Amino acid sequence: MENVVFDRIRDEIADSDVVLFMKGTPVFPQCGFSAAVAQVLTVMGVKYKGINVLEDPGIREGIKSFSNWPTIPQLYVKGEFVGGCDIVREMYDSGELQQLFADKGVQTAAA
Repeated sequence: MENVVFDRIRDEIADSDVVLFMKGTPVFPQCGFSAAVAQVLTVMGVKYKGINVLEDPGIREGIKSFSNWPTIPQLYVKGEFVGGCDIVREMYDSGELQQLFADKGVQTAAA
């Protein structure tokens, strides 16, 4: 069972440069932490795919095992796990997130 979920997670991460596993959708986040990360990405003008873990209990639990990270949201850039809400906010505030997108070749509004 876990392998099937992990395969789906891998496929989602491989399909888009920037993927946010979140509670709710980019337009209607269902938790403050997911909303905060979605807002950072929107402010930066980054195109990303939001995956609503509330619609799929398998993904909701599977992503925590997949990344070895206990909380949602989870941000992936070019297949690499970046972190959750606090990490993304800290990276944004310090300029590290902007640098990461630049290094990975991900288009932002600032570029």
